Amino acid sequence: MLIIPIKDGENIDRALKRFKRKFDKTGTKKSLQTRKEFVKPSIKRRAVIQKAQHVQRLRDQEDI
Repeated sequence: MLIIPIKDGENIDRALKRFKRKFDKTGTKKSLQTRKEFVKPSIKRRAVIQKAQHVQRLRDQEDI
């Protein structure tokens, strides 16, 4: 559970921003999304390879 202490006179928007930043750092949302449905290892591998190919294509275009 995340606890964000609010200082006297602090704007609620700033506290909310700190909460969101802290929540993103914990990786809770990402872990919930991955546990939501099972993805076969072959599909995961294929996604990693496709991402690497895409990045390589972008780098090749940048060199031209």
